[in-house]
Amino acid sequence: MVETMRWEQGSLVLLDQTLLPQKIEWITCADYKRVKVAIERLEVRGAPAIGAAAAFAMVLGAREVADKPDFLGALDVVRADLITARPTAVNLAWAANLQYALAVRLNGEDKSPAAIIKALEEKAKQIYADDITMNKRMGEYGAAVLPDAAVVLTHCNAGALATCGWGTALGVIRSAYAQGKLKMVYADETRPLLQGARLTAFELFEDGIPITLITDNMAAWTMRTQGVNAVVVGADRIAANGDTANKIGTYGVALAAKAHGIPFYIAAPTSTFDFSIATGAQIPIEERKADEVRHFRSEQTAPEGVAVFNPAFDVTPAELITGIITEHGVLKAPYTESIKKLQALLKD
Repeated sequence: MVETMRWEQGSLVLLDQTLLPQKIEWITCADYKRVKVAIERLEVRGAPAIGAAAAFAMVLGAREVADKPDFLGALDVVRADLITARPTAVNLAWAANLQYALAVRLNGEDKSPAAIIKALEEKAKQIYADDITMNKRMGEYGAAVLPDAAVVLTHCNAGALATCGWGTALGVIRSAYAQGKLKMVYADETRPLLQGARLTAFELFEDGIPITLITDNMAAWTMRTQGVNAVVVGADRIAANGDTANKIGTYGVALAAKAHGIPFYIAAPTSTFDFSIATGAQIPIEERKADEVRHFRSEQTAPEGVAVFNPAFDVTPAELITGIITEHGVLKAPYTESIKKLQALLKD
């Protein structure tokens, strides 16, 4: 299974996902700004992986401001700056805020900056390890809802590369494969940055899991003709009513699944839920540079200067979602109620 990041000798070492599958190169981040740049450039991507990277970035940032007279104030600046890297994936803010809250609490206990930094480092390591554990638990819950001889369609990459290991949507697929329930995975290539082609196909092919790559505009026809009996995708933010933001194109896949009577599942850890927003209409949608659409990798494929609309995410309404697979089980509609119960469980 591919590795997304390592914490080595006080630095965060990231797999550069922009170069896959042609090259495997690692980026050493010795300061929090380099982690922020890696998140912005999609060198590290996927909501859970971004969250873990942000947790380690807070350690680096705390180390950088340790000698400031207002240590907490300076660390808060680091936290706020990190969160601006990508606005849609809620795990980024979740991890940065969690680390800052820990620093505030320890500061209130008269802990030194050095002691706080050590505690932040241990918390970041825990977030990393917990993500893998949660993904494997999600995988078991998700595999249980898939039919035998499952033919699964997925969009973007919600695998080991999008997490700290195992994956969310691909974790479900890995668990189903291990149980002998998986017949085939159809992976959308996921324009404009090809996360499905470059990352999902790479992961599953390397693991020997049956994978067929399709272009995004083949998804509906593949559902109609190739026996697809489940769709499983990841998520970047889930509202309190179950509306879910995920990579652009997910909404169209959900509509096609609904038209063909195919169950559509979201797989995401509880850190991806944003209990503070009522509906998906409140989810900020990141818009990226026009040249991502005007070019196909390094080749220009559209007139220079043509207007481009390039949202990185869309929102799938809750009514199109069959179930939301979490580390605590599979949530079902009405999502307002099941998510409220999940929130209460997390508070206990």
